[in-house]
Amino acid sequence: MNMDFEVMKIIYYLAVILFATKLLGMGTRKLGLPQVVGMVIAGLLIGPAIFSQLPGSFNGIIAPTEIEMDVLSTFSQIGVILILFSSGLETDLKDLKTSGFASTMIALLGVVVPLGLGALAASLFMGGVSEAFSNPEKLMNALFVGCILTATSVGITVETLRELGKLNTKLGTTVLSAAIIDDVMGIIVLSLITSLKGGSNPAFTLLKAALFFAFSIGLGVVLRIVFKWISEKYPHKRRTGIFALSMCFVYAFCAEKFFGIAAITGAYMAGVMLSGLGDTKFVDRKILVNGYMIFSPIFFAFIGISADFSNFRVEDIWFALVFVAVGIIAKIIGCGGVARILGFKGKDSVAVGCGMIARGEVALAVYSTASWLIYFDNGKLVGIDPLFATIMLIISTSILCPIFLKILLKDHNDESQGSSVKAENYAAIHASDREAAENLG
Repeated sequence: MNMDFEVMKIIYYLAVILFATKLLGMGTRKLGLPQVVGMVIAGLLIGPAIFSQLPGSFNGIIAPTEIEMDVLSTFSQIGVILILFSSGLETDLKDLKTSGFASTMIALLGVVVPLGLGALAASLFMGGVSEAFSNPEKLMNALFVGCILTATSVGITVETLRELGKLNTKLGTTVLSAAIIDDVMGIIVLSLITSLKGGSNPAFTLLKAALFFAFSIGLGVVLRIVFKWISEKYPHKRRTGIFALSMCFVYAFCAEKFFGIAAITGAYMAGVMLSGLGDTKFVDRKILVNGYMIFSPIFFAFIGISADFSNFRVEDIWFALVFVAVGIIAKIIGCGGVARILGFKGKDSVAVGCGMIARGEVALAVYSTASWLIYFDNGKLVGIDPLFATIMLIISTSILCPIFLKILLKDHNDESQGSSVKAENYAAIHASDREAAENLG
């Protein structure tokens, strides 16, 4: 009887979460911001994160018990796995092979510079660089903060470049190519950081990571052949999507269980191994519809519901401002600097960097996956919890990215057409808040 009661409460929670995330998501979309921002805010407003800090006994529209939080957490984990699986499906292997040296170097520095500057900025708020880097827990916390800044979401960039008629130019295709590689590198960095677990041998961690990618590719080649056969024999059938989804969950399970790699990395690799085939877009559409109908909204809302502001400090506001500034500057320096060295003109090189500053759902996925690296000492927050800063980064870059690009490309005359990426196809499915999912039948 008690179990039935708890199940009914979960159903009630799901009803509230889905309604609130849709309502707030549409609201932020009308403001020109990614819907994921509204979904996280919805979680903050309906849950205990804010209300539990206020006087009175009201702890929110929903106030889950520990067991109920575990259930919601399970839904949330499925949601983030589906998000990364979809991102993998959208990563075309042919595009990766032909993306070129320039895009690869831009992506590389677009990961390394934000990671380094982000970790450095976090360390300054944890007693200084020497203190943070001499304490393994603080060091992992700092690297976690830097890892969030490596993420790139080009949905807003794509729409701005299309509006300006620059999507298929050399600049536009370079940004999109770099974004593809940036996603891959960012996921690898996250895997390495999380698998260190605060004290593991780095060499052993690298070995496990190498074994995981060898396992993923080896098994993936076989499963890719099977998937191709099924999709050709039974095109656009539900069995194709079920096979792909099963592969996604197997990869996610094996990554975390046997290799100590984040489950979302396994999901991403499963998507990559099935990308570029005849039924890949069909499967991706199904994943988007199913994921964004229930699991993904729960994931974003759960971030807000589970947020703990009992340790919130005034310096967290200052850190958020620094975090946002570093997140923007690091991408411009890293990506734009390399673009300049590789022959892009002054404004164009800066535009490349500005095109990479936007963040979205992947940044939140990184936060959710590695938030256990936040350093506490006897229950007291000693390190940095970057949730508030991450939300501010997504909002800020969503507003500033199109403004910067429109200013920089106002008199842009590059008429050359890029060929390394099918820009229009990529743009149509790689929106940061998956707006396209709403229009899928």
